Parts: sequence; C-alpha cells; structure tokens
Amino acid sequence: MRLLDHKFIERLKEHAIEEELLQGKFGLEKENVRVNQEGKLALTPHPEAFGNKLEHPYIQTDFSESQMEMITPTFESIEEAYHFLEALQDIVSNELMEKGEYLWPSSNPPMLPKENEIPIAQMNDPVADEYRHELADKYGRKRQLLSGIHYNFSFDERVLRKLHRIEGGSEEYKLFKDAVYFKVARNMLRYRWMLIYLTGASPVFDRTYMDICVAKGHSDDNESYYFPNMNSLRNSSCGYRNPKPVRVSYDSAKDYVHDLKELIQKDELLSVKEFYSPVRIKTAKGIDPLQELLEDGVAYLELRFIDLNPLHKNGISMDTLRLIHMFLLFMLLKKDEPFSEQDQRIADLNHDQLITNGITGHLYDKENSKKLMKETALTCIEEMEEMVALLFPKKEMYVQILESAKRKIRHPELSAASIVKSEIQKSSYLTYHLEKAKEYAKQSLLTGYRFSGYEDLELSTQLLLKAAVKRGITFEILDREENFVVLTKGNHKEYVKQATKTSLDSYSTVLIMENKVVTKAVLSQHGIRVPSGDVFHSLEEAKQSYDLYRGKPIVIKPKSTNFGLGITIFNEEYAREDMDKAFEIAFTHDRTVLLEEFMTGKEYRFLVMGDEVIGVLHRVPANVMGDGVHTIQELVHEKNKDPLRGRGYKTPLEKIQLGDSEEMFLKNHNKGWNDIPAEGEVIYLRENSNISTGGDSIDYTEEVDGSYMQVAIQAAKAAGATICGVDMMIDDVHVQATESNYSVIEINFNPAIHIHCYPYKGKNRKANEKVLDLLFNKDERPFE
Repeated sequence: MRLLDHKFIERLKEHAIEEELLQGKFGLEKENVRVNQEGKLALTPHPEAFGNKLEHPYIQTDFSESQMEMITPTFESIEEAYHFLEALQDIVSNELMEKGEYLWPSSNPPMLPKENEIPIAQMNDPVADEYRHELADKYGRKRQLLSGIHYNFSFDERVLRKLHRIEGGSEEYKLFKDAVYFKVARNMLRYRWMLIYLTGASPVFDRTYMDICVAKGHSDDNESYYFPNMNSLRNSSCGYRNPKPVRVSYDSAKDYVHDLKELIQKDELLSVKEFYSPVRIKTAKGIDPLQELLEDGVAYLELRFIDLNPLHKNGISMDTLRLIHMFLLFMLLKKDEPFSEQDQRIADLNHDQLITNGITGHLYDKENSKKLMKETALTCIEEMEEMVALLFPKKEMYVQILESAKRKIRHPELSAASIVKSEIQKSSYLTYHLEKAKEYAKQSLLTGYRFSGYEDLELSTQLLLKAAVKRGITFEILDREENFVVLTKGNHKEYVKQATKTSLDSYSTVLIMENKVVTKAVLSQHGIRVPSGDVFHSLEEAKQSYDLYRGKPIVIKPKSTNFGLGITIFNEEYAREDMDKAFEIAFTHDRTVLLEEFMTGKEYRFLVMGDEVIGVLHRVPANVMGDGVHTIQELVHEKNKDPLRGRGYKTPLEKIQLGDSEEMFLKNHNKGWNDIPAEGEVIYLRENSNISTGGDSIDYTEEVDGSYMQVAIQAAKAAGATICGVDMMIDDVHVQATESNYSVIEINFNPAIHIHCYPYKGKNRKANEKVLDLLFNKDERPFE
C-alpha cells in the first residue's frame, strides 16, 4: 500500500520548495509535578520566586498547585525550543532544590496522599478556580496529576502561501490553510498509535495511584504496578481522556466548531478546553477559540499524547522532537483519506490496541483485515525514508533518526518504555524516578550558570536573562555580538547592554568611570584615597620616567581600560627594558597611559548596586600549584581544562593566558615557562588579579569590615553611578578603614556580575536578580 502522494511531491519539487518545507514554528509545553526528598507529592504552594502564575509567560501551574507547567516561546527551529525548555528546566530545578524539592521525571504521578489532600491550584480567578474544581469532581484529582509534553507546530506562513499557489490558488487562502491543518490532524489522529509507541515512556505506576487501576494491574513487589504490554499509562483507559469517546468532524473548521458547540450545549463538555483530543486545532489568541477559528482560521496544531521520558533530563530528546516533525510532514504529504465517525472509532481502537497489546498487535481497519501493527509501522517509516530521499537527500540526520525508529519497532526491548520498565524492575517505581529526579537536578545545578541556547552571549548577560525568565520578564536579543537586549514586563521596557549598562546610569557617569584620570580627580575631591602618579601621552615621554621611579613599586595601565587589559604591576626591582615593555603594552590599549604608585594590601572588588554593596570578592591573580613533575606551562594547560574556565566571559572563570605580561612577570621573579615548581608551591603569573586574565574569585562579603562598604558606596555616589565595581587595595579587611590603610584604585562602569554569582569559592550573591530589582522597581531608584 502506497501512502505518499507522489503527484503532490512532484509538484513541490517542480517549484523547488523542498528545503522550505522544513521551516515552521515550534513551541513546547511541559508538565512536571513537584516532589519532596522522599518522592512524595510536594504539598507546598507554587514557589513565590516565579511570581504571578496567571501572568507568567514561561512558568505556571496546571491542575494542581503541585503541578508545574513550563512553556517555551514560539521559535523557528526545534533546536531553539528544545534549548529554551532545558533552560526552564534548569531555572525551575535550581529554585526547587533550595527548598528540598525536585521535578518528578515521569508522566505518572509520584507517591500520592489521599484524594482530598491533593492541592488544587489556587489561581485567584473565580472562573479558573471553579473550572479546576469541576475537573476534580469529574475526573478525580489523582488522574489530573498525569503529566506530559505538548508539541505545538505550525507551517511557515510563506510556505503555506506557496503551496496555495502551487495548488492553483482558486480557493480562498484561509480555507486552503485550514484544509492543510485539518488534513494533517486527520492523518495524525489515524496514525497516532505509531507515535504513542515511539514516545511512550510511562509503563509503571505507584500503588497510591487510582484504586481501580491498581486493582487491575500486575505487581512484583506490591509497590510498583504495570499492565503487561502497556507502554503509556497516560494514554490508556487509566490515563487522561474524556469519560466517553468525543468525536467531532474534522472535515472543516465550520463543522468542527459546530460539533464542539453542540457537545458543550449538551453539557457533555464543560468547555472547549475539556475536549481532550490527542491532536488539538489551535487558534492564535485562544481567548474565544471557536469563534476565532471561524474568523481567523487555524494557527497551529497541538500534539498532546507525548509522555515525559525519564531517560532524558528535559523529558524528551532532540531526536524525538525531530522525528515528530518528520511525522508531521509525512502526514502532510500522505494521501488524504476520509475520516468519518467510523474512521475515528477505528483510530481509537488502534490507539487502545497499541496500549493493550503493544506493537505486536493487530491493526483494525474497515475491511477487518487485521494487519500487524509492526508491519504497518515499518511501512510508514520506509515511506518516510523515501520522503527524505526525495525532498531532503542531504539530511543524513533524518535518515539516522528513522533508522533508530525502525530498530525500536523491530526490537520492542529497545523502546523507551521497555528500558524504563526494565530499570524499574531492578529497584522500584519510586526509587528509580526519585534517583533520576535528583540526578537531573544535580545536572541543572552544575550547569546552572549557563542559559541553554544562548551560550554565545557573555555569561553575565546569560545570567541576567535567566533571572528575567524566572520572574516572567520577556526578552529579545537586539544585537548578539554586543550583548544588547530589551527586557519587557507589561508596558515597561528596559534596554540593557552587557548586563549592567542600563538606563540607571547616565552617559556622563559612564565617561567619568571610563576615564581613570577623571575618576581619580572626582574621588579625591570627595575625600577618598586614591594612588598618586603621572599621566603620559606618548611612549617617548613615558620611557623617560624610569630614573624618577626606579626602585619604587608602581602600576602601569591605560587611561581607559576594562577587564585588566594592558596593566602591568612592578612591586619588586625591575629593569628599564621591562618598564619600557610595560608602557608599550599599555599604549596598545590607549593613547594615554597612567603610572601610579603600587598600593600595599590585597585587591578587592566591591559590587555596588543602588545604595548597597551586593558582594565583595578577593581576586587571586592567575596561578598554578606545582606538583614537582610538570612545568609551569604544562600546569597552566592542565588548570585550563577545568570546564568552568573558558574564553570571552562565557564561563564563571577565564582560562589563564600565556602572553607577554605573564612571561614578563615570571621573568621578574626569575622564573620561566619550562621551570618545574616544587610540589605544593604556588606560582603566580600576574600581579593584577582580574578574573578576565585567569584569576580566581573568592567571596569576602561577610568578612569585610562595614567601613569599606561605606567607602565603596561613597565612591559610587561620587561618580553618580547606580551600578559599578569599586576596586580597593586593603591592608586588612577586618580592620576599620583609615586614611592610610586602603586605596580605591579603580571604578568600573561595566562590572561583571557572573563573578559574584559563581565565585571560585563562596556564596552566590544573585547580582543578576538585583539588576532586575533596580530596573523594574523604579520608585526605589536611589539617584533620580
């Protein structure tokens, strides 16, 4: 039996739109219930950190207060949607871990309390609250806790318009577009059993689930229950479906709307939301979906039968998402068939047949031919392979995905459900899933600094965006290279560059902090101690200063610099050629160079936001520890292998450099790259301690005497800065500040916040959250 519409495919190839067919819009919604450390349903309220669950665009509740729903924006690629889902998973997991809770990785519920103890979500909306209580009465609260993934898909609008022209264009475009979506929906409903097999991953459930299902199930330990061939409890009669079959016409939007309205009028459905079809027709706004469908047409399709897969942290793999996309295209290119009420009944029978007997069962059809499901599934995959060969011959990735699907059909033991069931049998349903929940939470914690899908941005920007997502603030990347974004909440917009360049600081303030000569003058006028020194405007002039400063500890640095670039420190004896080299390096970064006295003590970075110090870091210069075997250069290479070290400020720590400044520093200490330090000997590679040059960050916020905090705040106010980094040399942070035991050596107008969020040692000071506090609580701005 040939399924593909080859004439249609030939028309597509004639118009060369094969590659364009792959374009579309993708969105994902994922439900997980929250559990405590024992694997019991968490009875705590929806976390306050996520704000208003009715207004939050990304993180909401579903039926229960214990059931979280994560919603991605709509993207133009599956990869973007997948990565954003991972970011949501990380954000939610990290927040829950602080309270000793986890995201349950299965579609089937964890250990449940009594029915009436399951908390229904409090929406503070009378209509929404009443609807949830009606569902609880009608379906039971335990059934409502079944969770899954919704896959939202629409074809690219430009592709649909081309298809309209290819097909003659005689029909009104809206009607043509609706017909395309209804065709795909009909075919998907007819063949959904196949995807349920390939995505099913909820074969086992806990003894605390619904009594009627536990009574019918099998158990090896009286704790974990299953049905012999069932791969998805959620898609079974014990899962989430309407009490009796609900069948509507899929011939047109008009007939579809008519039938649903009739069911609602007869009180067979509470509302259109209660139509739990495995495939839903969706409109753009969703406020009055039936009327919108008639007026505006179909916007996208929602596939609702996909289980959470405990084998993957996100609950689904990228390959599964791509397979579903291929299946949707196959449903478009497949020959159309009638989908009468009898056809729908047969589709429902095949759905249940798959659940009851697995892929080895028979397939129902009108002729009662009882074809084997396995053979039909393999035929479908083979025709999908043909589709790929005809339209996307260069997409080897799809060939591999389809080959993997064939293996799972031929060998059911390779399916996700079989693997999950086998693993559970080695322990128990609760133990297996709780271990997975904790494992995935740990993964989220270890990579919590990054925003999946946005790793090309500076880490401070990634952290700011993650904090925005957590609060329900939407964002748009305006310029990726410049790390320029716009944050939006309601009608309030804020433009931010590199996480801390915001509307909170004026241009003149930035210019003051950028110019180190002006900075010193401003701070001195406010009674703040700064290093003395000279200013040079040419290399020749600078080189003549050697005799004047010979033997004195000094710092040479560009007038305007950031991240410690171009800075050289001499606090021991140095030769004229070394000083000349330092000036040459500095002049490559600016036309004006400063020579300043070297201040004693250790360097500390004070992050000032508003009228408070958010965090204090002691930055240890780039260093390695000897082992008595390896050279300094080899030790640097080894330390740089740390996954937390990278380049371009996209990781918590920067790789140690092997440049001229490091080589000069070693030379001044009578060392070279090929020297082998003794075991335990610490070798420093720079005098300046910037994280950007490979230094280590140690949080000292709770160690520093409060007087230095006041100096930092005073320095920020002197420059008129709301957000800045104040760098201080301090002899002893535990001793109160005096006129001689500290010096402010710099104010930074663009302080990196990631070093305070993820220090080498110490506590996360959540500086990204504070930026949002200032931006979106304008009444609290201190300097307006």
